[in-house]
Amino acid sequence: MKIIKVEQNNIGIRIDEFLAQEFFSLSRGEIIKNIREGNILVNKGIIKPSYHLKESDEIESAISFEREGIMPSNKIKLNLIYSDDNIIVINKPAGIQIHPDSNEKSNTLVNALLARFPEIKNVHEESLGAYLRPGIVHRLDKETSGIVIVARNQKSFEELKNLFQNRKVRKKYVALVYGQLKDKRGIITKSIARAGNYKKQTVAGLKTKTKIRGAVTEYKQLKRFSNYSLVEVRPLTGRMHQIRIHLFSIGHPIVGDKLYKLKSIKSNFLAKRHLLHAEQLDFTLFGQKFSFFAPLPEDFNIFLKNID
Repeated sequence: MKIIKVEQNNIGIRIDEFLAQEFFSLSRGEIIKNIREGNILVNKGIIKPSYHLKESDEIESAISFEREGIMPSNKIKLNLIYSDDNIIVINKPAGIQIHPDSNEKSNTLVNALLARFPEIKNVHEESLGAYLRPGIVHRLDKETSGIVIVARNQKSFEELKNLFQNRKVRKKYVALVYGQLKDKRGIITKSIARAGNYKKQTVAGLKTKTKIRGAVTEYKQLKRFSNYSLVEVRPLTGRMHQIRIHLFSIGHPIVGDKLYKLKSIKSNFLAKRHLLHAEQLDFTLFGQKFSFFAPLPEDFNIFLKNID
């Protein structure tokens, strides 16, 4: 019987969706069938396919989830900012997924990284699905552009994970939002939880049933347009979709965001993706201070020129 311990960032996901997205060898239908037949247990008990994972849950499986190999790919050109023996720093373009899943197996940042830096193959945590994310210590959404730090060896992987978890990495993003901000500076402290859709987050309320997590985001207006605002955003915590859901929650969703949007907004003008960019990261690793900067990409700048 194989035992799988649930990672914290997977709390609240349906077990059938979770196993289907982490492994390619079985379809979601096959996973549901095995759950119903009792071949997959949680905390030694029979559960339904709709069961939402909780903290410290242990999944026991009588079936084998085959770990398919990740194929290196030279199709994706890496915009390398910096590399040394410990880290790789990439300026990720919008539209590129960080790591493989059941929907995309070969056109991801990880596929490209393995082609150029094959030594990262075994740099990851010993947990379910972690082999799909070699060297990855933090993530950006597919449509978010900007800086991604990758660990080149296990020692730097563990140290970088520790820095991110203990909020010792300063992150600065730039976003274009709808409307004009009432305050030029502000702090959003609304807690976040998973919504019914496992790919979506929501601001936690009194009736929230999924795990609630505190979240803090600072923002500052950089430039004001007639119908938009360019803002600098600094997330002080690292929740899934934190910047997107926080800006949406104060009535200023990011331009082009198809998941967190106001019903009153009928069009995203020329934006083909949400205009959020990870511009700067600052941290100290093994006693050395690092500061990395990635300028706004062309599509972001073109949009700004069209509304100026």
